[in-house]
Amino acid sequence: MSARLCDALGIDVPLLQAGMGGVAGPELAGAVSEAGAGGCLALYKERPEHIPALVEAVRRRTGRAFGINIIPEVVGDARAEEQLSAALGALPDHAFLTFFGLPGPRCTALLRRVRRVRRTAGRAVVVQVGSVADAGRAADQGADVVVLQNRRAGGHLLGDREADDLLEGVRHARPGLPLVTAGGIGDGRDLAAAGRRGADGALCGTLFVPAAESDAHPVFKERVLRACSAETVVTGLYRVGWPGRRHRVLRTSVTEAGPGLPEAFISTTEHHGRRHPVPRYSAATPTRHCTGRVEEMAMYCGESVDRVRSGATAASIVAEFRRRYDQYDQYDGRDERDERKPYDQPRP
Repeated sequence: MSARLCDALGIDVPLLQAGMGGVAGPELAGAVSEAGAGGCLALYKERPEHIPALVEAVRRRTGRAFGINIIPEVVGDARAEEQLSAALGALPDHAFLTFFGLPGPRCTALLRRVRRVRRTAGRAVVVQVGSVADAGRAADQGADVVVLQNRRAGGHLLGDREADDLLEGVRHARPGLPLVTAGGIGDGRDLAAAGRRGADGALCGTLFVPAAESDAHPVFKERVLRACSAETVVTGLYRVGWPGRRHRVLRTSVTEAGPGLPEAFISTTEHHGRRHPVPRYSAATPTRHCTGRVEEMAMYCGESVDRVRSGATAASIVAEFRRRYDQYDQYDGRDERDERKPYDQPRP
């Protein structure tokens, strides 16, 4: 595998932690980066005035490169620009920026102004897309790294293409662009195999949900540690707060019942000292700040869950990922079924 991704972002391990809203707080982002991978602070719907303190909380935990994740699709182009502006004023020079989906015109214009003032490439920009066409658009807008999300990914789905189709299509058109695969990567051997097919690195979310530093609710963590890929389902049910997007989640009583359940409040969550109700069918994920029927909430999880077996510290998870990546040449590349969890079928 080339060193393109590590060189572009200033990291040691070609592994990026996904910007998981509610789960990827300062503690997780800082720990992943300190371990040598690319940690990422989820801004999600954060108000701009709260962002500098969150960035500073990551800076206190690591002196290494880390990213912040912005989702223009959810907050809108104007608010995304405000979030980006607040982050740029607080981020260290070695930090990078990640976008879920293509940045809108206002964010793109702001990034171009910043780079023009700096007269250099400036902070690296990472854009996650789900199609070959959007990958080209991201590169044309100035993305330094493109994340190609495939159909096996957990969370919010940008497309339905296979990983190899995306890698082949984009690599042919953009031979020098650092490409990151997202979906189906559960350990370092998965990444090494993807590297042989054109990937420069991987973006993982499910891998880090059970981490000690993750803000995921204990029920969510335990479900991920026990689950297999057959227990994930793609659904549009969790539409409140994120309409029009399909999500891959773990099966719950809500996904089994479908859209006919009462749209009542099922949980509450705390954010910046205030309690907020969470309705059924909300896109919000269960965090350690939630109380109530958290088992009905959206537990985002990808098919890579077959490989996720550890709720250890982020440092241990990254170290094990790197160890398996480095040792992959000892294996013949076949999928070792005995290394998977003993849950080959969904439980009744």
